[in-house]
Formats: sequence, C-alpha cells, structure tokens
Amino acid sequence: MNRKITGIFFIVLFVVISSSLITSCRKDDAIDTGNEVLTLEVPTGFPYPNIPDDNQPTKNRIALGKKLFFDPILSRDSTISCSSCHHTDKKMTDGLPVSQGIDGRHVLRNAMTVLNTAYQPNMFWDGGSPTLEQQVVAPIESHEEMDFNVLKVVERLKNHPEYPELFLKAYNLEPSPYTLTRAIANFERTLFTGKSKYDEFQYDKNTNALSASEKRGMDIFFGERGECFHCHGGFNFTDFSFKNNGLYEVYADSGRARITTLHSDVGKFKVPSLRNVELTAPYMHDGSMATLEEVVEHYSSGGKPHFNKSFLIQPLNLTQQEKTDLINFMKALTDL
Repeated sequence: MNRKITGIFFIVLFVVISSSLITSCRKDDAIDTGNEVLTLEVPTGFPYPNIPDDNQPTKNRIALGKKLFFDPILSRDSTISCSSCHHTDKKMTDGLPVSQGIDGRHVLRNAMTVLNTAYQPNMFWDGGSPTLEQQVVAPIESHEEMDFNVLKVVERLKNHPEYPELFLKAYNLEPSPYTLTRAIANFERTLFTGKSKYDEFQYDKNTNALSASEKRGMDIFFGERGECFHCHGGFNFTDFSFKNNGLYEVYADSGRARITTLHSDVGKFKVPSLRNVELTAPYMHDGSMATLEEVVEHYSSGGKPHFNKSFLIQPLNLTQQEKTDLINFMKALTDL
C-alpha cells in the first residue's frame, strides 16, 4: 500500500514539475524580445509596401532607426540630424525654400516629405538613389548637408555608450554602413499619412466629409478641366514619374538629367505627393512658390516654354471660382 502511494506521489510530482516547465517555456516564448517581424498598419485604401527581405520591421529596428534619425551624431560637427530638414511639426519637411545644412550651407533643393516614403520606387527629386537604404548615405556625405563620411559615422557609433548594444539587439550585428542604413530606412518606412477628409469621403464612404467647394475642386482635379490626375493620381497623389512642368525657360538645376545625363531629362523632377500639401509650403523642387495660389496660377497659365516641357502642361484658363475650389480640394488632403 505504501509502495503504491509512494509511486502515485512521484507520478503526480513528475506531472506537476513537467507542467510547470511547459508553462515556463510558454511564458518565455511569449516574451516580447523586440525582434518579432511586425506587420505595418497602413492607411485604408493603401497597398502594403514592398520591404526588403533583409530589413523587415521589428520593434528594435524601428526604435534604433528613430533614435538615429533624430541624432546629430551623423553629421561632422554633430549639429545636423535627419530631423533638421524633416520636422515632425511640418509634416516631415522644413518650411524653407531650400534646406540648410552644416555651417548654414544651402542644400540644392527643397526638402521632400518623408511621409509615405515606403512607397517611393526611388529617392530624391531626381531619383538619384534606387532604394531607401542607399538614400541614407547621401545626406551624410553631402558637402551641403552633414559633410561627413559614413565610415567615420560608424566609428562614432561603435564607440558610443549605447549604440553597439542597440545594433546588436536590432540586427545581431555591430554598427556598420549596412546596419546603419537599414535601421534608418526601417524607421522611415513606418511614417504613413492617409487620414484626411478626402480619405473619409473616398474610403469610409462618408459623403458629407467634403464641402460643396471641395467636391467641385475634386471634379476639376480628377477631370479633364484640371488634368491634375494624370500626374497626381493614385492613393498617394503621385505617379512617381519625372516631369518638366515648365517652371523655367532655362533651368539652373538640370534635375533628372544630373543622374541620367540625357538631354531629354533636363528640367525633369519627381512628381511629389500632394498629401498634406497645405502644410508643406514652399513648393516646387527649389521652393520658388510660396503659396498654393501661385502653384495653381502656374498650371492654369500653362507654365513657361521649354523644349522638355510635358505635353500635359497646357493653359487651362481656370476661373477664379475654379481656382478656389481646386485649392480647397487640395487642402482636404491634409491629415485630420
């Protein structure tokens, strides 16, 4: 009898211990290490962005990229960060005609927003960088921006009291050009915009989201009266193409031609997204237009003559009411 009880006791004890171990393992498995691949929350109506296999989003990678984005350690004298030209309170632009870099130097062009950059097939006004990861190097090594060297940045990061551990957690690697560029790109791919009055109207089917003027402006925008949709169509209000919009008769900045060296690309620049356009003045690649009124007037007049000007840029001769309605619609693309 005692032998039976003893045997039962050990069986029960074994089951209890085993259950405890299994439960413990399950708890360990459930611990958030920050390295689980995340599914990004994209705005309604947006496709899921293409993300490189070697740079899938995780909490640790996003956190590291965010820290680097706002850290002036990337510049020669530690005064300029990515956020110096991409302010969170200006929809990731800087409100200047052209950005200011290190020692007050003027950058060649206006700062484009980083919002929805996950969808960009290439980077910059001239498309000079084929990927978001490669784009990271350009401002670091630009004489006008950060005026530094990516290898020297990496040495700083290796000697930093915090960064080596953060890189190890995020990529299981030490700081390097590879991990540096991927971390910042990982963070930038999380920056979405897509919750405006227009989105409520279009995707939430709220017919009262837009005013009468905004609806008239929308008809102009998406119709042959305004022709805007040819270049500024789609969920992000850009077709990502390069166009010469007749801004100048002679271009000091050759635009896309700086990359391709093609005469047929002189004066062509990437078509920017119009989301939050109300808040991202000044406009054009060189910030030469201060208001949306100036922009609409430019397109209504047909722009200036240039041998490369897009055939889409023709005089529209919009009435004052049509101009007002069109501007009101563009303002309806501002995030709520």
